[in-house]
Parts: sequence; structure tokens; C-alpha cells
Amino acid sequence: MLLPVTPALGVVLVVLLVLAAVAAAWARLGWSREILVAGVRAAAQLAVVSLLIGWVAQRLGPLLGFLVLMFAVAAWTAGRRITRNRTWWWAAVPIGAGALPVVGLLLATGLVPVRGLALIPVAGILIGGALTATVLGGRRALGELTTRHGEVEAGMALGLLDRDARLEIVRPAASDALLPGLDQTRTVGLVTLPGAFVGMLLGGASPVEAGAVQLFVLVALMAVQVVAVAVVLELVARGWLHREWAPGVSAGARRGSGGAVPAQAALSGLRRR
Repeated sequence: MLLPVTPALGVVLVVLLVLAAVAAAWARLGWSREILVAGVRAAAQLAVVSLLIGWVAQRLGPLLGFLVLMFAVAAWTAGRRITRNRTWWWAAVPIGAGALPVVGLLLATGLVPVRGLALIPVAGILIGGALTATVLGGRRALGELTTRHGEVEAGMALGLLDRDARLEIVRPAASDALLPGLDQTRTVGLVTLPGAFVGMLLGGASPVEAGAVQLFVLVALMAVQVVAVAVVLELVARGWLHREWAPGVSAGARRGSGGAVPAQAALSGLRRR
């Protein structure tokens, strides 16, 4: 057993959670309450899943229902993290486009059997990776439209389509969402030994088997995240996933109000590209 489940473990968890919240408050990061809530929610959710996983894994109906629940929660979490308006539900599209084809491929090839104890963790890893990439890509893209919406307006004035003008601005920022997965893959075995590898070893697998499973997880995650970022980028560029200030979406943004970049500077920036 990697960590014994004892009162000492509970004490350490509480200390680490409080330390994280205090550090966030001290640095004025603004997430202290969210850190505490996330820690408590994680404990409660894992406790419930630990009690139900055996029953869910042995029955096809509950298994499929649990997978749908995982996807729905991921879509809701990503959408509400990206935007607060009614376009949030579009976040389900990049998550589904990234994770579902990979899960389908694994089932079709027989690499992952239709059994709960095999399917749930694999699907969870892939949906979680798509969730992370969608949130990072969507927030970075929409944030870039906030600070550089004058350049988007300038691109439209030059004759670019709304989608192309926005895409020109948001693509470099949104692509940064791929960096965590890329760095994790490039440094695996040198900096970290991820959970799948360690879990396989603890479960009695050989180092070669554990390494093969971990390699699969990392490569599959890269594929999932690239697709998710590409799709969320397209949604933002087309204005289907937006905030009220997004250029080309709201009338206020089209007027360029609220701190727009001067037109001449914006035009110069686009020409330099």
C-alpha cells in the first residue's frame, strides 16, 4: 500500500489543504475559498465513488450512466469556468470531440474491455484531459479577445471575416493550453513517474507493462487535448462560445468601446504578422 489509511493521513491532508488556502490568501491569488471547497468536495466525492464503484463496475446500465455523468460534469465544469452566459454548453463539444473517439477506438480494438474497472479509469483520464485543455484553451482565447479586441476590429476593417480576424488573434494564446501535457510527456521518467505507472507497479505488473500503459496514457492524452483545443478555438473564433464583449458578437464590442486599442496601432500590429 502506497499510503496507509490512518488518522495521520487525515491530519496531513487537512494541514496541506489549509496551507494551500493560506498561501493563496497571502499571495492575494483570490482562490482561497475555492481551494478549501475543492478539497472538501474531492474528499466527499471520492468517498461516495469508493463505496459505489464495485456495484457500478459490475452492471452495464449503471456503468454507462456513470460514464454519462462523468461527461456531463466535465462539460458543465468547463463551460462555467470559461463563460457565465448561455453559450457555456458548447464546452461539451471539444470535450466530446477529444475523448469519445479515443475511447471508441480503444473499445473497438479490444485494448480496453467493456468492464467497469477497466473502462471507468481510462475514460476518466481522457475526459479529464479534455476538460483541462478545453478550460485553458477557452479562457486564454476569450481573455485574448478582451485585451486585443481593437486588433480584431482592425482585421475586420481590412476585410477579414469575423472568424478569421478572431482566429488570427486567439490561436497563439489558446495553443498554450497544450504546454502542460507536452511537458509532462517530454519529462516522464526523468522528472515524474505518473500515477498509471506507479499504480501498475503496485498492482503487480512488470515494469515493461507499466511503462507501456503509461506511454499509452500520455500519447492518448496528447491526442485528446490537441483535438479539444482545436475545437474550442474554432468555437471561440466563430463566436459560438463567447463573453458579451467578444468582438463581432455584441453590439458594444463592434463599436469598439471600453478601452479599445487605437485603430492605427491595431492595423500596424496585424500588418506586422
